[in-house]
Amino acid sequence: NAYSNMILDDGGDATLLLHLGARAEKDATLIAKPASEEEKFLFAAIRARLARDPMWYSTRLAHVKGVTEETTTGVRRLYQMHKEGRLAFPAINVNDSVTKSKFDNLYGCRESLVDGIKRATDVMIAGKVALVCGYGDVGKGSAQALRALSAQVWVTEIDPINALQAAMEGYRVVTMDYACDKADIFVTATGNFHVITHDHMKKMKNQAIVCNIGHFDNEIDIASIEKYKWEEIKPQVDHVIFPDGKRIILLAKGRLVNLGCGTGHPSYVMSSSFANQTIAQIELWTESQKGSGKYAVGVYVLPKHLDEKVARLQLKKLNAQLTELTDAQARYIGVPKAGPYKADHYRY
Repeated sequence: NAYSNMILDDGGDATLLLHLGARAEKDATLIAKPASEEEKFLFAAIRARLARDPMWYSTRLAHVKGVTEETTTGVRRLYQMHKEGRLAFPAINVNDSVTKSKFDNLYGCRESLVDGIKRATDVMIAGKVALVCGYGDVGKGSAQALRALSAQVWVTEIDPINALQAAMEGYRVVTMDYACDKADIFVTATGNFHVITHDHMKKMKNQAIVCNIGHFDNEIDIASIEKYKWEEIKPQVDHVIFPDGKRIILLAKGRLVNLGCGTGHPSYVMSSSFANQTIAQIELWTESQKGSGKYAVGVYVLPKHLDEKVARLQLKKLNAQLTELTDAQARYIGVPKAGPYKADHYRY
């Protein structure tokens, strides 16, 4: 039998599934008490698979040479697993390639968020108060898009540096507790959970629009409002009716609004992400076959010169003209004439 030997992951789900399944082969209590709806289905799937083949996960885990991870959430999981000594193979963090996170996360969300909201609701955004929870790259793109349509954009943040960035861009920085009864549109973009709680939704205006572009559906506490009456307006657009008759408009059932209510990012910006994924897969696989030992178990980022390679390819498509250093200029600033041009610690 042939087994998969590489994982190309999004959200860390496939990596989590294999590792958790292998651990559950030895300790069934790990999948005995789900703490969320997501875990309920995940644990049930693992139990069903193990009932048919008690070594299914560990057998496949042993054949995997590495994983390349697409998302912020998945990368966070990888670093945590490695820190705890649970990661079984090397991983390349594709998300933090500059041509991924600063393009897919920022510019992709800048176009696909409002596309999803508009397709779902046809609402006029101008003049409304739009709250963006989280001001990372996804939040930055989301806030830019909403401001471009003349919404008053407010931002929530836990990180003082990101909060200061938002304030210096002219956004009002507030808390969810403050904004929940004032904003008209709510967008979560944090990668955390229960960012919008039942109490927040209970206080929202009638017909407030609630959506998520950051993570799983638990960024919004969907489980807490399942007890109320839901009225489908059209697929992926629901009225949730509270006991007092107030309604909120929930998009994509709390899942990613740009995918549930739209078609996601434009293919052009995604091609940068997928180019990074392809390069990372080739890099991991080639080194594993050479037996070079270059990638021990751990989490790595792609070298800067490969990031720049992706950018050069994209510039051709945009018919952009890139300035070339003279030999003297390259010597003067101490960089190779053909790059890479920035130190690894440089923040774009």
